[in-house]
Amino acid sequence: MTMKSETKDKVALVGTPCHMTAAAKIDTFSDYLGESPLDIKIGLFCMENFSYSYMKQLLEENGYDMKDVIECRVEKGYFWFYLTEGRLFKIPLKEAKSCMRKNCQICMDYTSEDSDISVGSVGSPEGWSTIIVRTEKGLKLLEDAEEDNYITTKPIEDSGLKILKNLARKKKKENKAEITKREHVGRPVLYRRYISEDDFAEEVRECQFKDLKGDVIDVGACVLCGACLLACPENIIVIEDRKPQLKGKCPEGCNLCYVACPRTYNPKKEPLIESDKKPLGDYLKIVSAQAPMIKGQDGGVATTLLNYALAQKVVDQVVVVDKNRNHPWKPVSKLTNNLAEVLSASGTKYAACPVFKSLKEEQS
Repeated sequence: MTMKSETKDKVALVGTPCHMTAAAKIDTFSDYLGESPLDIKIGLFCMENFSYSYMKQLLEENGYDMKDVIECRVEKGYFWFYLTEGRLFKIPLKEAKSCMRKNCQICMDYTSEDSDISVGSVGSPEGWSTIIVRTEKGLKLLEDAEEDNYITTKPIEDSGLKILKNLARKKKKENKAEITKREHVGRPVLYRRYISEDDFAEEVRECQFKDLKGDVIDVGACVLCGACLLACPENIIVIEDRKPQLKGKCPEGCNLCYVACPRTYNPKKEPLIESDKKPLGDYLKIVSAQAPMIKGQDGGVATTLLNYALAQKVVDQVVVVDKNRNHPWKPVSKLTNNLAEVLSASGTKYAACPVFKSLKEEQS
């Protein structure tokens, strides 16, 4: 039994580190899950994500409405909300931690190490982005985009690279301590356990949604990516708001949701002690970049790479995270081939979003 995938289109995905891990895992276990349409993975730098409902409540407690927010930023130790009429509200990140999702506390990845290309602002001057190229596919996309004048690059400064590495190390160190704490109190963090592919096959053989619920969802490890929903061939997993739920009975022998989840067992290519020593993961090159044709957050580079991939027919569609029309700044996943829609969705939303949901809706 494999997940249903009726689209033959090549798809590019932009998302956070946990989204990239899920996409990479779906690729790795295509023998279980079937062929994935995801062809290019553009990952974002991410220290933490926030609960939309708690963020909304935080603003209201301080006299502001989410509908008045024009832009959100996390930088320099503050959560910044740029509002209508030129107003600005900022709150120290320490105070905003109450809005942070619990799963972020066990994430060891700041720079989307499982992507083809990683993009973020840290390490580069204002108006520029830092790009970490990790695969040959990612390198070709960047070089072609630069040759066609979509992207301008320059060497990253040593001081900027040092800042980036220090921030990535900080996340790994702090969250490793949280992982150890959870393991000691009987809340296992399965994706951090070293396991071979052979052992993996045996371990997950009889695992179904009830096991996913007990091992991941109920212990605060679910990243709300929607990989379980995408993998389910029976269409009985739903994500209506806070967490995945089962609306039916799993067929005997089906373990696809458990296999696809980025927070269950994930076979590693090298011992964790070695990978943890690499603050940025494996990569081919790092540069600073900006997109002259698009004025966007941190240089508009991620948006430009998506638009370039569409315009040059490198991919047929892209998955972006846009804002919900009825709930201001609540993120919603969208599968599109419309350049204007990609541009409209630019900018970080800072709240968890089931990005794979739009791929599932395409199948339905």
